[in-house]
This record gives sequence, C-alpha cells and structure tokens, in this order.
Amino acid sequence: MKNNPLSIVSVLLCLLVFNLSNSQADVVEQTYESVKYHENVNTSLTDKELSQIEEVYGDMTQTLILDNPQRLKDIKHLLRNRIEIYTEDDLGKQKQTKYLSEVLLFNKYNKDLKRDAEFDLETFNPLKYSLAFFGKGTYIYRIDNTNYFIQVTSQYRH
Repeated sequence: MKNNPLSIVSVLLCLLVFNLSNSQADVVEQTYESVKYHENVNTSLTDKELSQIEEVYGDMTQTLILDNPQRLKDIKHLLRNRIEIYTEDDLGKQKQTKYLSEVLLFNKYNKDLKRDAEFDLETFNPLKYSLAFFGKGTYIYRIDNTNYFIQVTSQYRH
C-alpha cells in the first residue's frame, strides 16, 4: 500500500483535533482553590499598614490598592494573617533558606525604594521585597545577620 500524502495529513489533523479537544477538557475540569479570608480584613487599614503600602506603591497607591477592593483585601490579608516574623536562636532549629539580601526589591512603582541598612522589627516593611506572596507553598526567608525569619504562608492555607 502506497503512502498517500493526503492520508497522512488527514491522520495528523485528526490526532491534532483529538489532542486539542482533550486539552480543553482538562482545562475545564481543573478546580481552583479559593482564598479563605479572616474577618480582620474587613476593618480599615492601620496607619502603619497605609504607610507600608504608600512606601512601596507611591503615587499609584490610590489607583492600584485603595480604589481596588479585592487588591486591598489581599494586601490586608497578607499583612495581617500571612506574614510572620519570628526569631529562632537554636542553631539546630534554624532552617537553611534564602537570605533577604538575595530577594529583589519590589521597586516597580517607587524607584527610590531602598533596602533597610539594619533590621528593625518596628519599621520593617515586607512589601518592599519580592517575596513569594502568592505562591501555593509556605516560604521562609532569613534576615541577614540576625536570628529573624520571615514566614509567608500560602493564601490557600485554611
């Protein structure tokens, strides 16, 4: 039997259509986890939170955050419930993880943003850094030259 180029093209076309239809079915069947918010996201921003947001978003704070209820809710949830800064003095319990100095600054909206010269828990702004805020896992970073760690918990964790 002779290979007819038209037959080969027809078979390839059928396989392509079959694969595309299966791929689309897979996409439709995917389920997405929803974020579970704490009640505390319904209260107003504190002065400190607003200051942290303004430091990072500058002139775009109103447009990008304050005028966008969902984005504002996500930022409140992040700052209030998902970022934990803690100390671990026991060397055996300290996790080997990325240092904060290895994380890029999030200076897209404020080009004058600078890294903290020294860590001060009271003035530290985690929004300044491109931490894995919206990943599915829990991420830990070590603040250089300290026993402080920043833990960012997934927004999907219940």
